[in-house]
Amino acid sequence: MAEAEAAQLKEEGNRHFQLQDYKAATKSYSQALKLTKDKDLQAILYRNRAACGLKTESYAQAASDASRAIDINSSDIKALYRRCQALEHLGKLDQAFKDVQRCATLEPRNQNFQETLRRLNTSIQEKLRVQFSTDSRVQKMFEILLDENSEADKREKAANNLIVLGREEAGAEKIFQNNGVFLLLQLLDTKRPELVLAAVRTLSGMCSGHRARATVILHAVRIDRICSLLAVENEEMSLAVCNLLQVIIDSLSGEDKREHRGKEEALVLDTKKDLKQITSHLLDMLVSKKVSGQGRDQALNLLNKNVPRKDLAIHDNSRTIYVVDNGLRKILKVVGQVPDLSSCLPLTDNTCMLASILINKLYDDLRCDPERDHFRKICEEYITGKFDPQDMDKNLNAIQTVSGILQGPFDLGNQLLGLKGVMEMMVALCGSEREVDQLVAVEALIHASTKLSRATFIITNGVSMLKQIYKTTKNEKIKIRTLVGLCKLGSAGGTDYGLRQFAEGSTEKLAKQCRKWLCNAAIDTRTRRWAVEGLAYLTLDADVKDDFVQDIPALQAMFELAKTSDKTILYSVATTLVNCTNSYDVKEVIPELVQLAKFSKQHVPEEHPKDKKDFIDMRVKRLLKAGVISVLACMVKADSAILTDQTKELLARVFLALCDNPKDRGTIVAQGGGKALIPLALEGTDVGKVKAAHALAKIAAVSNPDIAFPGERVYEVVRPLVSLLDTQRDGIQNYEALLGLTNLSGRSDKLRQKIFKERALPDIENYMFENHDQLRQAATECMCNMVVNKEVQERFLADGNDRLKLVVLLCGEDDDKVQNAAAGALAMLTAAHKKLCLKMTQVTSQWLEILQRLCLHDRLSVQHRGLVIAYNLLAADAELAKKLVESEMLEILTVVGKQEPNEKNTEVVQTARECLIKCIDYGYIKPVS
Repeated sequence: MAEAEAAQLKEEGNRHFQLQDYKAATKSYSQALKLTKDKDLQAILYRNRAACGLKTESYAQAASDASRAIDINSSDIKALYRRCQALEHLGKLDQAFKDVQRCATLEPRNQNFQETLRRLNTSIQEKLRVQFSTDSRVQKMFEILLDENSEADKREKAANNLIVLGREEAGAEKIFQNNGVFLLLQLLDTKRPELVLAAVRTLSGMCSGHRARATVILHAVRIDRICSLLAVENEEMSLAVCNLLQVIIDSLSGEDKREHRGKEEALVLDTKKDLKQITSHLLDMLVSKKVSGQGRDQALNLLNKNVPRKDLAIHDNSRTIYVVDNGLRKILKVVGQVPDLSSCLPLTDNTCMLASILINKLYDDLRCDPERDHFRKICEEYITGKFDPQDMDKNLNAIQTVSGILQGPFDLGNQLLGLKGVMEMMVALCGSEREVDQLVAVEALIHASTKLSRATFIITNGVSMLKQIYKTTKNEKIKIRTLVGLCKLGSAGGTDYGLRQFAEGSTEKLAKQCRKWLCNAAIDTRTRRWAVEGLAYLTLDADVKDDFVQDIPALQAMFELAKTSDKTILYSVATTLVNCTNSYDVKEVIPELVQLAKFSKQHVPEEHPKDKKDFIDMRVKRLLKAGVISVLACMVKADSAILTDQTKELLARVFLALCDNPKDRGTIVAQGGGKALIPLALEGTDVGKVKAAHALAKIAAVSNPDIAFPGERVYEVVRPLVSLLDTQRDGIQNYEALLGLTNLSGRSDKLRQKIFKERALPDIENYMFENHDQLRQAATECMCNMVVNKEVQERFLADGNDRLKLVVLLCGEDDDKVQNAAAGALAMLTAAHKKLCLKMTQVTSQWLEILQRLCLHDRLSVQHRGLVIAYNLLAADAELAKKLVESEMLEILTVVGKQEPNEKNTEVVQTARECLIKCIDYGYIKPVS
C-alpha cells in the first residue's frame, strides 16, 4: 500500500511540476520519500526534487538532493547534471566541472554537456587567473601603505584598491587568508586619518555577509577600540566606523539575509554574547565626556536601528529589556543635557532628539503593562533624584529630561508632568532671572501642550504665562520660543475655520513675526528652527499658508535650514509643507449629517475659502517654482534616526500633492523627485509607502523611465507599483499603477522579467475582467506589453487556463482602446507560437467572427493588428489556412488588398496582400493577372 501511494504521489508531483507549481511538487516528492523503501524510486524522487530546487533557486537543497540520487545510482546522468547546475550557482565551479565531465563521458554526443564543459572550463581559468593575481596584489598594497616613504598618489590608489577588493567575496577571503587582519591593525596603529579610514572601510567589506569573519575581526580589533574610533570628532571617520559596526551587527544577527552553510555555520554558533557586548559599549559611550557629539549621535543611531524589534509580530524583545535595565538612565542623562551649562556633554544639534526617539522606540517595543511600569519607575526615580533646592543646574536637567520624554513617548511624558514638583519647578523657572532657566522652562511648556485634552493645566494657565514672558523678556531667543508656544495653543482648532482660538488677525500677526525671525540670518540656527516650528502649527490656517508661500525669502530661508546638518528641523518643515499643500487627511463631509448637526445645534467644521482646489494648485505651483523638490530630495537622504517613519510619511504626502498635475511632473523629475521617492515607497509607515508608491505611479505613467529613474533604480520602482494593484487600494491608484507598469514594460525585457517576478501577472489579469472601462483598458494595454516576455508566453501556452480566451474575447469588445490593446497582445502571441494559433480557434466558437470584425475595423491600427493575426493563423497551419479561405475571411482580405495604398493605410493593405500571397503559396487560390 505504501509503495503504491508513493508512486501515486510521484505522479502527482510530476503534474505539479508541469504546471510550474514547484512548491507543491516538492511537497509531493517529499511525502513519497517518507513512504517508499524502493531504492530506484528514491533516486527518481531525489532527482525530481533537485529539479524543483533549481527552479525555486534553492541551490544548496538541489545539490544535496542530487547527491542523494547519485549515492543510490552513481551513473544517474540527470542527477549528475542537476548537481552540476546547482554547484555552478553556488560558485563551486571545480566540483560542477567534475560532474559535467562525468556526464560528457557517459553521453559524449550530447551538445548541451559539451557546451557546459567549455563554459565552466573558461570560468575556472578566469577564476584561477584572478585568484593568483589577487594574492600578490594584496601583499603589494600593504607594502605600499605601510611604507612611510611611498608616494602619496600610490598610497591613495593602494588604499582605494584595498577597499574595493574587500567588498568582493573572493578578495575579502584572500585578504583574510594573507594575514590581512593583522596588517589592517597595523594601518590602524599608524593613526594617520586616511590610512585608518581605508582600514576601517576594508574591514567593513570583509565583514559584510560573513558571520565567521565578522566574529574574528570583532575580537581581533576589539569593541573598545572600535568605539574609541567612533568617538572621534572627524565626521567622515565616525560615519565609516558606524558603518563597520552596523555591518558586524548585521552579520552576527543574520540581518544580512544571506545563507550560512557548512563550515561557516559551524564556526559561529552563538553570537548573543558579542551583540550584548557591542550594545553595552554603545551605552557607555552615551555618558562619556571623551566622546564627541558626532560619535554620540552615531552611537544613538546604532542603538535606534538595532535594539527595538523591526516587526512587533516577533515575540522576543530581550534586547530592549536589556537596554532599559542597563542603559535607560544613561539615555535619560543625554536627553536632560542643557547645552548652555558648563557641565554639558559634547553634543550636536541632533543628539537630544536622537535620544528622545530612542526612548520612544524602546517604550513602544515593550510588550506588557508591568514592563511599561518598570520603565516609568526608572524615569520617575531619575527625575525626582535630580531635584535639589541647593543646585539649580540639577533642577534644570530634570525639567529638560521631562521635556525630552515629551518629545518621545507623550503618554509617559504626560504622566511625568503629574509628578510632585514638576509643574511647580517649570513655573519657578519661567520666573527666573537666568536666560537658560527661562529657555528650558518655555521649551518644556511648549512640548507639554501637545494634546488639547491632556494638558489641562497648560491650556488653563499656559497662554497667560507665555504672554507674560513674551511681554517682559527682551531676549529674542525666549521671545521666539514663547511665540511658538502661543502658536501651538492657538492652532488647537486644526483646519476648522470656525474653531479659531485667537481673535481675527492674531494668527496672521504671529505668523508674520515667525517669518521675520526665520529670515533674520543674525539669529542662531537653533533659534530660527523654532520659527519653523511655529509655522508648522500656524499654517493650518489657510490665510497663513497662503501668505507664507508668497513670501519667497521666508520660503528660501526654511529650505536652507532644511539642508543644514541640524536634522531636528525635518519634522517641522515636512509638517509645514503638508499644511501648505493640504495633503493631510480630510474627513469626507456627508451633507445629511451636516444638516442633522445644524438642526441639533452641534458645531459643524467649516472649510476656509482659501482651502479650495484653485488656491491649493496655486500654492503647489509657487512651491515648485521655489525649488521645493531639491529640498525634499535632500531631506530624504538624511541618514539619521531623526528621519522617522512619520516624517517619511509626511514627505510622501507632499510629493503626492506636488505630482497631482501631469504638467508639473517633468519639473519634479528634472529636480530629482523620481529618485527621492523610491526609498519613501520602500520604507516607512503603511500609509506613507502607499502615498509614495502612488506618486511614483503618477511619474512612471507619463515620464521616460530612463530619465526619471536612471540606471538600476528603475528596477526598484516595480515593487511599489505592483503593491498598488491590491484590490484594497482605490481605483485611481490601481489605474495609475497599471499605466506606470505599462510604460515600464514597454522599455525592456529585463523590466518585463522584473514585473513578472514580482507576481504582478495575476493582478493585471484580474483587472482585465473589471467592469470599469478605464481599468480594463489600462490592464489590457499592460498585458499587450507583457506578452513579449517568454515566461508570460509560457503561461498562455499552459493547459487548463482561460488567459487566451480572455484576450480573444476582449478583441470583440466595443471599446476601441481595449480592442486595440487586446488585438496587439493576440498578434504578438500568435506570431511567437504556432500552438497558440491553433489554441485560439479552440477557446471560443466566436473566434472567426471576432477576427473578421477586427479586419474590417474603422480604426486602422486595430484593423492592422487584426490582419497580422490573420497572417499568423495562415502561416501556422495549412488546415487552419483552409478553414479561413473557406470563410468570408477571403473576401475581406481581397477587398482590403485591392485598395490603393496611401500614407495612412499602407501597412494595412500590405499585410492583407501578404495574407493573399500566403493563400496562393498553399494553392488555395490562384493569382489573377
